[in-house]
Amino acid sequence: MIEGLEIVAQLMKIAAITAPKTAGQDFVLTRIVTGEELTKLGEAMAAYGAKTGKRRFDRDGGNVLKSEAVLLIGYKQPGTAGLNCGACGYATCDALQAQAQADNEFKGPVCAYRLIDVGIALGSAVKVASLLNVDNRIMYRIGAAARGMGLVDWDLIMGIPLSALVKSPYFDRQ
Repeated sequence: MIEGLEIVAQLMKIAAITAPKTAGQDFVLTRIVTGEELTKLGEAMAAYGAKTGKRRFDRDGGNVLKSEAVLLIGYKQPGTAGLNCGACGYATCDALQAQAQADNEFKGPVCAYRLIDVGIALGSAVKVASLLNVDNRIMYRIGAAARGMGLVDWDLIMGIPLSALVKSPYFDRQ
C-alpha cells in the first residue's frame, strides 16, 4: 500500500507545483514525509499540543501516525506580488515589507496573494488525492509542528496526510 500512496503523493506534488500562481511567480515549496520522519512528526504534534496547551494537536498527531505519507506545502520568504492592492492591510507592498516579521507558528504578515496561491496549490493537490480515492485532509497543525521541530524552515506550512483505510481517520474521528 505504501508504494501506491507514495505515487499519489508525488502526483499531488506535481499538482501543487503546476497550480496557477499570481503573476506566474513561483515560490511554493513541497516535501513528502514518510517512514521514520512521519512517525517523528506525529509524535511532535502531540508533544507540541501538550507543551503549548493548544487543543487537537494530539488528535491530529494520532491521525498522522495512522497515515502512510504526508505532503507538506508552503513557502519561504515569498515577497509580494507587487500589486499595491491593500488586501494585506497595508497601503503598498513596500509598507507590508517594512513591517517587523512576527515569528510564531508561522511567519507573517504576508502578501494576501501569496496566501491565495498556496491555497490554490493545496486545492490542486487534494483534488488529485480525491480523484484517486485516497483519504486526505489539509491540516495546519502538521505545518506548525513540522516548523517547530525543524523538519522544514519555511515561513508557512500546511500538511496533507494520506491514508487508504476502510474508514478515513481524518473525518471519522472523535
